[in-house]
Amino acid sequence: MNYAGRARLLGRNCGVLGFSPPSMSSSCMRLGWCGLVMLSALAAAVPARAQQKTGPGITGDESLTWHGITLYGVIDIGVQYDTHSAPFTPYRPSASGNIVRQNSSHAVTGLTPSNMGQSRVGLQGIEALNEDWSAVFQVETFFNPQSGEVADSLKSLAVNNGRSLAAQSVGVDGSSAGQAFQTAYVGLKSARFGTLTFGRQVTLLSEGTIKYDPNYNATAFGLLGASNTYSGGGSSEDNRLDSTVKYSVSLNDLVHLAALYKFNGSYGAANSAVQADIGGEYAGASVDAYYSKVNSAITASSLSAAQVAALPGLGYAASNSLAATVSDNTTYSVMALYKVDPFKLFAGYMHIKYANPSTALSAGFRDIGDYVLAFVTNNAYNNSKTVQVYWSGVRYTLIPHLDLTLAYYGFNQNAYGTGTQADCSTAAHSTCSGNLEAFSFDADYRFNPHFDAYLGAMYSGVHDGLASGYIYTTNINPTVGVRYKF
Repeated sequence: MNYAGRARLLGRNCGVLGFSPPSMSSSCMRLGWCGLVMLSALAAAVPARAQQKTGPGITGDESLTWHGITLYGVIDIGVQYDTHSAPFTPYRPSASGNIVRQNSSHAVTGLTPSNMGQSRVGLQGIEALNEDWSAVFQVETFFNPQSGEVADSLKSLAVNNGRSLAAQSVGVDGSSAGQAFQTAYVGLKSARFGTLTFGRQVTLLSEGTIKYDPNYNATAFGLLGASNTYSGGGSSEDNRLDSTVKYSVSLNDLVHLAALYKFNGSYGAANSAVQADIGGEYAGASVDAYYSKVNSAITASSLSAAQVAALPGLGYAASNSLAATVSDNTTYSVMALYKVDPFKLFAGYMHIKYANPSTALSAGFRDIGDYVLAFVTNNAYNNSKTVQVYWSGVRYTLIPHLDLTLAYYGFNQNAYGTGTQADCSTAAHSTCSGNLEAFSFDADYRFNPHFDAYLGAMYSGVHDGLASGYIYTTNINPTVGVRYKF
């Protein structure tokens, strides 16, 4: 079959590949950015049982497939009002905070990107090697359509260095930090033996939250998407990981297994990670169980005024320096969904344990995007911190092309302080026990495979230890927007 015929065959057989964003995050190097963003989804024809999925879910003749290559992309932008927020940032993938955050100081209205789905472009491909084996790859770049900037969560933190809470803009840690590609992998795929890929990849846990979140990790309407800390297994920077090998296999289309390992490029366990997934699907029901262990996980934050004043003596620049808390994070999670038309029911539970790192990181460590960790805390968890995240929701297809989603999210942390902060349950210290809840409702209408419009809102509130240091403790974020997919 010639290339044109293979392209038509691919278009008929493609499926849907979802990505979140989740609080999720990435950025491109400025040099050559216009060319780089054109790379992220390739798809060529293979035996029917080894199909490759395309990024935004455009199938058949609607997909942009030529000579076995599919270009895909998403442009998502809307208008949002937040009752309590910091000014929106041009760097973070979703621009706003969506949930209440420590520096949420006043009402804000503005354009926000990636509310329902991450704005991105990419190429993705699959090329048949023989009757069973195919070569696969994907490269993908995130960007912010409201500012023209490539997504850079760590820069949203760095611009707040030295500022008081009330003077800060939205700054949230994430996996985007100036990289040319947020996803970049290559590998082999077999219908019988599974898929093995190498490179910078979405983690198994993050894939799970995309699938089992009632809002599919939509940043404006769900806690899992607004704060990718949970899908990152305790750190927003770990939704996507460099230097990974990932393997997945399906057994009789009922049971599936997957494993991921992150290399650190050196000796020891620092910055290495391992994840595993076992799940199954039957009669409209789907269940997955996940395990994740990330060593020397990094949670970055902006520098205080005192820390900025100390930078010249350390030889670091304020423009790319950050503070960080380092921990070993262990996560167990169970997620499920059940589909009975016209309803789709979702539920999930996640248990994350933070402990002091077995291998400490030193000040001056180079984080993703070559950001410098000028000040590092390795002993924040002399008592382990345990958080529990849980959610449920329903998606209802009211009429063809119109989905209504109602969701609830909860978060609880134990008291993990020592000395005078031990066993506290007030807002006096961030180490006290505390909780967060979020409720959301949204509607999404698909005019055709390429274009949809949405509206909705999420309420979030923090209590006790989680509210420590907050200017305000609640936020509501009514949002309306449109999304174009190709």
